[in-house]
Amino acid sequence: MSERQQVALIGCGQWGQHLARNLVSLGALRIACDANPETLERIRALDRSVATTTDVGTVLERPEITGCVIATPAALHYELAVRCLEAGKDLLVEKPLALTLREGEALVELARKRRRILMVGHLLEYHPAIEKLRELVKTGALGKIHYVYSNRLNLGRIRTEENALWSFAPHDIHVLLRLLDEAPVEVTCQGGSYLSHQVADVTMSLMRFASGVRGHIFVSWLHPYKEQKLVVVGSQKMAVFNDLVRQKLELYPHRVDWVERVPVAVKAAAEPVPLVDAEPLEVECRHFLSCLKTRERPRTDGESGVRVLRILEACQRSLEEGGSPIRLEGRADTSRPSPGEATAPASPGKRGYVAHSTATIDPGCDIGDGTRIWHYAHIMSGARIGRGCTIGQNVFVGKGVIIGDHGKIQNNVSIYEGVVLEADVFCGPSMVFTNVLNPRSHLSRRHEFQQTLVKRGATIGANATVVCGHTVGRYAFVGAGAVVTKDIPDYALVVGVPAKMIGWMCQCGVRLPVGTDGAREQQACPRCETVYRCVGQQLEVCGKMGA
Repeated sequence: MSERQQVALIGCGQWGQHLARNLVSLGALRIACDANPETLERIRALDRSVATTTDVGTVLERPEITGCVIATPAALHYELAVRCLEAGKDLLVEKPLALTLREGEALVELARKRRRILMVGHLLEYHPAIEKLRELVKTGALGKIHYVYSNRLNLGRIRTEENALWSFAPHDIHVLLRLLDEAPVEVTCQGGSYLSHQVADVTMSLMRFASGVRGHIFVSWLHPYKEQKLVVVGSQKMAVFNDLVRQKLELYPHRVDWVERVPVAVKAAAEPVPLVDAEPLEVECRHFLSCLKTRERPRTDGESGVRVLRILEACQRSLEEGGSPIRLEGRADTSRPSPGEATAPASPGKRGYVAHSTATIDPGCDIGDGTRIWHYAHIMSGARIGRGCTIGQNVFVGKGVIIGDHGKIQNNVSIYEGVVLEADVFCGPSMVFTNVLNPRSHLSRRHEFQQTLVKRGATIGANATVVCGHTVGRYAFVGAGAVVTKDIPDYALVVGVPAKMIGWMCQCGVRLPVGTDGAREQQACPRCETVYRCVGQQLEVCGKMGA
């Protein structure tokens, strides 16, 4: 392998083009991948020696590619990151690392097992102004820190796959954790959904830290002008970071005097702080390439991405609960441990789920934070239920059942031993899982239980039946009343008795204009514009239109 690193860029949209410009200038970009050929032509205009493709598989098959940079929409981060890591590629993933904490933790563990570099694109970590600001906080130049607030506002770049909190706030959450070297002990979040149902366009997150510091993060893509400011208020000085002006960091030596026991503000002129002249994205790209070569741990490694996801999930839960406070452990673990440094396990906190008084929760089950369990439900010992789930009225969850994060189990559903539901699965009212193919009341066939797997994002309609021993694919859609008697492909739409495939469904729940005859073609979802390609009896995600 040559001394120069060989890197692939997956996702060449608005932000991907900035990454491409820097990677080309550093002589590292060898292949670019995007679903839109016109977008790829703009990348080739930067450097005609850069190869292009619309197929991620082509990228991963090239042995000379040592690292991949993922700059696709956030909904695709986890899937693509898994493919890259399993292909033996080092990885830089744009923020957020994933859209659930569990996925982020899985990526960190996979990178560890494969001995691969995993870096997250928390760009502000590499901004000269933030580096200087962190130095001022650590040395006490600002005095005792009282509170920090940030505004990240704009008009446009409106998304449907994640809300403004997940799209904008990761930058500011990461900066707060790094500036304060501690995690919050409590968060609250409120917001409003004005353009798309249940997709918040505006959010305000409030964070309380054990040290007494408060943090405020205001984000919106429905704002009349662009603003990116971070303000740190200390007992001696106040600092303002404004990323949209030439002088990006200023200190205000204001003070408060007490006159006749009344506080009086005494203002002073701003003091500009000289900074190193460097483009943060270039610094970030250089650091990634350096990590590929030296195998050093990135400054924004996978663990830092997971810490941000933990705060985001807590804020999201508060948002969904109308601004209810969410308690966190608030450990001061935001700095990177040194190689070989041991880290103490988190001490268990108080119960993080809510169960109705009529529900029966047997000892020995594992229920994630934010899960709600309604009237007369029964959770047996040994069951594992993830974070943020809804378990409806009269639901039975048997021994050994696994339900992933954010699952929704509607009323009158019984999930028996042998069933595994991955994250984001929806089970409609009164649908049925079986676990034995040929039951008889006078014969025990517990040793013959068949395994059933429902993959991430799948929907099973009301009164449908899934016969045991089969797999329902990712984001598949089983119509109401259907009877599943064989494996269902990813994204497939099936109806009837027995269930037969009649089409394909997008991740967002809209039927796709893609045929089922096995013809190779690309079609975009009419709602979210995700592009798919049908190859035989499989549907592949190609990316976003224009991304």
